[in-house]
Amino acid sequence: MRHVVLFAIFLFAGAGTIHWRRGWVLLAVLLIARILSSEAVARVNADLLAEREKLPLQRGQPLFDRALLPGFMAAMAALVACTAADVWRWHLLPQPGRALAALGMAIFLAGWWIITLALRTNAFAVTVVRHQPERGHAVVERGLYGRVRHPMYAGLVLELLGIPLWLGSTAGILMAIVPIALLFTRILVEERLLVRSLAGYDAYRARVRSRLIPGIW
Repeated sequence: MRHVVLFAIFLFAGAGTIHWRRGWVLLAVLLIARILSSEAVARVNADLLAEREKLPLQRGQPLFDRALLPGFMAAMAALVACTAADVWRWHLLPQPGRALAALGMAIFLAGWWIITLALRTNAFAVTVVRHQPERGHAVVERGLYGRVRHPMYAGLVLELLGIPLWLGSTAGILMAIVPIALLFTRILVEERLLVRSLAGYDAYRARVRSRLIPGIW
């Protein structure tokens, strides 16, 4: 729930008003998506939810992730606030039409769906990058992980693009490049850690060639 509250603060503070129908719709969809996703994940990976509620700085977390994870969180918060500010005050670029805005909501929901499937499949998909021997950390290759190595990040990319598109900010879509670039960087450095510390990951990487987009990257 606190994530939704923080999202609302950045959203409406950036807009400078609470009288924003699209903002409230997005907030309601986000709340419902989080509730449904949590329930779906809890049925199969209840302990994962507890792990993901821990602080973003943890023992065993490499130095690179101690910098990248807070940086990504800050970039995502800035994206929400700046998108709202652009819609209400800056007007940096022409707004996308209603059809594109509806597409943005569909993309946002698709991102949540992919993330939920990833969390149901991978009990080791904690928030921080670290080896988890105390939890029996092992390579997961079923479901979406049989197509791409980082499906949860793929879902996040869709969310980051869907938010400004639904809210009506073309400039916001361009701003999403910053947190997306941080995600791409995190994938590269995370894989170095997994190859080094997780048995079988290098062989998995050879079998599943795509990191994020099947057949592309």
